[in-house]
Amino acid sequence: MAKLNINGRSVDVEVEDDTPLLWVIREQVGLTGTKYGCGVAQCGSCTVHIDGAAVRSCVMPVSAVTAEQKITTIEGLSPDGSHPVQKAWLALDVPQCGYCQAGMIMAAAALLAANPKPTEAEIRSEMTNICRCGTYNRVRAAIDLAAQGGDTRRG
Repeated sequence: MAKLNINGRSVDVEVEDDTPLLWVIREQVGLTGTKYGCGVAQCGSCTVHIDGAAVRSCVMPVSAVTAEQKITTIEGLSPDGSHPVQKAWLALDVPQCGYCQAGMIMAAAALLAANPKPTEAEIRSEMTNICRCGTYNRVRAAIDLAAQGGDTRRG
């Protein structure tokens, strides 16, 4: 049994201690915005925030997260899609297939919360998520747009 705080809600789940957080979020809690990509923390499709930090949930055992830590998924970043990163993504039509975008948005939101005005080099360094469609130029442009638009500290 694990007690988690997901998107501001206390959730009790009955899973093995070594179950990846990704599968708890998707299968036990039913929040499917967080995606499975590679299963080895390389692609970033599974990115969520734990206490504001971007974490690849596919390799994070549920036992490593305490009930006091705040887990935020893409569904909890903004209930109405008004987070500056989400708005920038829409304004610049970032996604193509969209599969990786929840993880990209979560990584970008964490980056901007930690560094509200990143340089292009800092964005390139910090955004390590993989996009098979190759939308990296639009991702960088959207992060820059969100950084110009004000406070991104919500997730």
